[in-house]
Amino acid sequence: MSIPGFSQVVADVFIAETGADMSVFPTPGQLASWAGVVPGCNESAGRIKSAKTRPGNRHLKAALGVAALSASRSTNTYYGARYRRIAGRRPPQARTNKSRRQSAAGQTAVVALEHKMLTTAWHMLVNGTVFQDPGPDYYTRHHPAKTKAAAIKQLQALGHDVTVEPHTDAA
Repeated sequence: MSIPGFSQVVADVFIAETGADMSVFPTPGQLASWAGVVPGCNESAGRIKSAKTRPGNRHLKAALGVAALSASRSTNTYYGARYRRIAGRRPPQARTNKSRRQSAAGQTAVVALEHKMLTTAWHMLVNGTVFQDPGPDYYTRHHPAKTKAAAIKQLQALGHDVTVEPHTDAA
């Protein structure tokens, strides 16, 4: 339950459906495939035909969906930042009913969070560790040049001339 979004119920469903013995699944990818939280890949001649998830354990998939939606709404966790990052890279889709449905970009990001949570839980059970949240600024800390370039590009798109100079301490 140390994973953001995992409640007692989600953790119980995870253990009930997978069992606590992860030796059945040699890799986290095999567990994710069994659970049905990996995107499909049907590509032929450079054309993407389908990206539906494969069928899997519906009880585990439903519990992971609840956990992923819960974690995606948080603003101070790694999973919330990951959701916003993935959903932001996807092209916007038209919604049929904005109040009840999530955009296609949001659905893709939720499946990605489900996959990440499942692989994290696998690693926790195999290694016997507790989840350590990297924090919402994980991507900023690990890719500072990319973050700086994106900020400059955004300011230039707003019509500003940007000059970057190194910070000097006046202390």
